[in-house]
Amino acid sequence: MIQVAAAVLIWLLVACLLPGTRRRRDHSVLTAAITIAVALTLNIDQVYSSLDAAFGGRNYVDLLANVSMVVGIYFLSRAIIRAATPDDVGERRDTPGIVLLGLVILGLSLNFSFISTHGSSTRFMLDYGDQFPAASYSAIQFVYIGYVVSVTGATCFRFRTGMSRPYYRLAFTFIGIGCALAVLLVTLVLAMDALHLQGQLDAMRAVSPAYDATMIAAMAFLCVGLAIPPVARRIIRRKESETQDELFRGLSGVWEKTAGRRQDVRLQLGVESLRQQDQARKLHRMLVEVQDALLVEPGLASSLDIRELRVLSAVENYLAGPIDHGTKVRKGRGERAL
Repeated sequence: MIQVAAAVLIWLLVACLLPGTRRRRDHSVLTAAITIAVALTLNIDQVYSSLDAAFGGRNYVDLLANVSMVVGIYFLSRAIIRAATPDDVGERRDTPGIVLLGLVILGLSLNFSFISTHGSSTRFMLDYGDQFPAASYSAIQFVYIGYVVSVTGATCFRFRTGMSRPYYRLAFTFIGIGCALAVLLVTLVLAMDALHLQGQLDAMRAVSPAYDATMIAAMAFLCVGLAIPPVARRIIRRKESETQDELFRGLSGVWEKTAGRRQDVRLQLGVESLRQQDQARKLHRMLVEVQDALLVEPGLASSLDIRELRVLSAVENYLAGPIDHGTKVRKGRGERAL
């Protein structure tokens, strides 16, 4: 049941990330999330049994799931760190990290080959965890995951105060908490592996409920944290689109009374160019033409009523606001990958 809940959480994250695929050039988080989701899905009993039977019942699906997990965790960590840190830090090539990941995968494969199994098992570590190669197999995976998430969590807490927008700060706080819970999860797994190796099965089972709760909590915080930025951006874009449509409708009347009467203040733009402009650029163009018309013929201002003057002021304030509407600006921390 825990495997199903964890897989559902990460697939929900994938669903949150998919709608913004065309807008984002960096798909690292989405790719990593899908990789982790596949790893967790492979651990669901029904999926595991079906696939492992196709591989001859040798438990190769367990190895595939664990390799997918460490690969996904690595690339997710890199995406989060790249998003959280300044450009000159996060964009550096991580050659040591790639080498370490390769060594971990090699270590997992070697230890797996020494585990003595007796057919396919959906409870791999429960059935074979009393063997030293199995304990080493689990330890390599979770020590690596613990190291990666601890570095990631520390980075999130270190740089979160420098995030450009509140929802990024909230997102990286959730991710940091999720990483801290993941470190606790690793500690519990290593304790359970040690107890199993020593034959203390009752003590191991006593730790199991804490493992289950920590697993769900860590996944929940990480998934919520990673989902906040794309969801928040979609909400903001929708609100901005509604605001621009409302301002455009109001400004159109003002434009007709002012710039519409004077061809000499109209910007010389082709019809096709005007059609291709987004709403913010159209607002800017119309505002410039209205201001030019009022400058050339101040008497036109008397034809505008209070409501129309308020619309004109609202458009000016909107376009002069903190967001650089309709232009491409360099993205700040937290905006490059999440």
